[in-house]
Amino acid sequence: MAVFQLILCIIAAVVLSSFISRFIPKVSTPLVQIALGAIASQLPFFPEVDLDPELFMVLFIAPLLYLEAHEIDKSELLRSLKLSLSLAIGLAIATMVAVGFILHAIWPAVPLAAALALGAALGPTDAVAVSSLGKEAALTRRQTGVLKGESLFNDASGIVGFQFAIAAAVTGQFGVGEAAGEFVMSFIGGGLFGLAIGLIANWLFETIRSLGWETTTTRILMELFLPFLLYLAAEDVAHVSGILSVVASGLFIRFDRTGIGPNVARTNIVSNSVWGVLSFALNGAVFILLGMLLPEAMGTSWDDPGVSNTLLIGVILMVAGIVIVMRFLWVSVMLRLARDVNTHLRRKMTPERLRSAAVMTFGGAKGTITLSLMFTIPYMLADGTWFPMRDELIFVASGVIIVTLLLANFLLPLLAPNRSKDTSTEMTEITIEVLRRTVEELTGRVTDENRRAILMVIDSYTKRITRLKQRVGELDPQGYAQLQIDALGWEKDYVKQRLIDTKQDNGNVSPRDRDLEIEACEHLLDQIMNSLRHIDTDRNSGTMLWQIRGRMRALQRRTLTLIRRTSSRIRHTTPLISDDAIFAHSRMVQLDAFDHVIDRLYEEMTRDRYNTEHCSMLLLDYRRAESALRSRPNMSGSAQSMAMAEDVKRESYGIELGVIQDMFEAGDITRAQAKALRRNVYVMSVDADSSL
Repeated sequence: MAVFQLILCIIAAVVLSSFISRFIPKVSTPLVQIALGAIASQLPFFPEVDLDPELFMVLFIAPLLYLEAHEIDKSELLRSLKLSLSLAIGLAIATMVAVGFILHAIWPAVPLAAALALGAALGPTDAVAVSSLGKEAALTRRQTGVLKGESLFNDASGIVGFQFAIAAAVTGQFGVGEAAGEFVMSFIGGGLFGLAIGLIANWLFETIRSLGWETTTTRILMELFLPFLLYLAAEDVAHVSGILSVVASGLFIRFDRTGIGPNVARTNIVSNSVWGVLSFALNGAVFILLGMLLPEAMGTSWDDPGVSNTLLIGVILMVAGIVIVMRFLWVSVMLRLARDVNTHLRRKMTPERLRSAAVMTFGGAKGTITLSLMFTIPYMLADGTWFPMRDELIFVASGVIIVTLLLANFLLPLLAPNRSKDTSTEMTEITIEVLRRTVEELTGRVTDENRRAILMVIDSYTKRITRLKQRVGELDPQGYAQLQIDALGWEKDYVKQRLIDTKQDNGNVSPRDRDLEIEACEHLLDQIMNSLRHIDTDRNSGTMLWQIRGRMRALQRRTLTLIRRTSSRIRHTTPLISDDAIFAHSRMVQLDAFDHVIDRLYEEMTRDRYNTEHCSMLLLDYRRAESALRSRPNMSGSAQSMAMAEDVKRESYGIELGVIQDMFEAGDITRAQAKALRRNVYVMSVDADSSL
């Protein structure tokens, strides 16, 4: 029960940290969480529970490493592989040796093996912590790729080195040859085991999806359980490195994000959201625990008469200095030895390259993995005595983590200031290219039977391209986008008021005409709300609640319509209204709504609320839409064409996903851009399905 209470309290603290971080954006979230943990440990209702080190390794390290390996940009990783491996292996070993021998020499009370374990634990960096440092620093793609690649590989090397050092400290025996052989076997065996599991998992997920057995629940559960089961199987069954197995499997597994349809899109959206929440919760829990353990570890060491407080502070500063200086020198040397991609010549260290070395130095802050490793230090040695200086080692590691996080938090923005570069133009151009290729593919699939439906979908894509093109080169694209959102709001208000007036009518029109007007207005309201959900992507607060409310209102309208039509059929009070009649009347209501917006835009051009050029551009769009709508003949097959158009629309989303994958594989877009584009397609696919 105490463990359950502890988990609830930690989760509450993580949630609170997410709110507090919004008000102090220049302070990194990990620092906020450490402070909250330290405060929470002094509260009377916070339980005191000792976590099993092995449980901590499985619960936190395995899923975090797996997610980091799965999400890393593979192409960028390959480009910066040499530098990343140099930092991950060479620098990690050098840091382990330097910290171990220097700390043991200055503080002989710390056994050499334990000091080496501290050095190994300080090897891994935490790219997740750096990425949340106030969002004030702007790192280049190469710097980000190097830091993430290093964080991925040195997690494995640091953990393996730490485990051997701790084993030597516990048993008092350390054979270099035997340790090297075990290291190689564990490293290679762990990698091969992870690759084998990755192959099986890929085949399993693809087979389940192809057979139609996949559901959102089963898919998410399989994804979540995989890193835990993989780590346990590697350690307890195969007797190889569970960490290396998790990393290798995370790099290889692709979770088959392909597929067409709202169910697949919904599964992918939920999967990304669940992993995002889990990652934040696990990282936050680790830093909350760090803050909770700091007071006790500090108090034990601080109050110990046999330990000098000045020595404690000095050791923290000394170890942090060793780690930082060695890292800067190592990165500088590697940049000096690296050859230019085009000229194949080594380049001199200019002030700009030294600044880049400093960015990658302070960008390698210590965090989750270092702390998790220190928690796994056993309490007892093999002979039954207490592990020497355990609290002090955790205290020193925690101090170094705080020092590196503080330096990263306040120095990175100075070394790599965020120029607030607007990347929306680049993403807009990429989106236009994706839509253009999708239209080309749709054009090639036109037949006599589906011509009208495909042309309707192509028309919607053309409108999206037109809106995006208008943003490129605009002095204030946000202003024009806001005007589009407001114009849709005017349409919505007009139709809602018309719907209210119709429902309040006291018999001036026939029941059939009244029902036709109501259903047409409700159908048009659903279309307008879907358009708002697609366009209004800049709502920073209440987005999810706003969308849920909109969809609940749409569901309520459809339910009332179904009840009304069913009641009419049972009572035979009015003849049933055909879908074609509703479709035709909806176009009439939409024309009136267009006229209302056009009149409103003319009024706004005489005021100062909106840019006159924006109003003029949007007026032209509405005039064109109105002319196109009036020119369409009233055909009896309109409802059937709309149904066919919905099928074509779903097919177009599959084409869009294929175009995005082709552009990513060709190197035209980055992994992050492809992920953002895919997410947009998934959201639109789910919205299209919910509007039926």
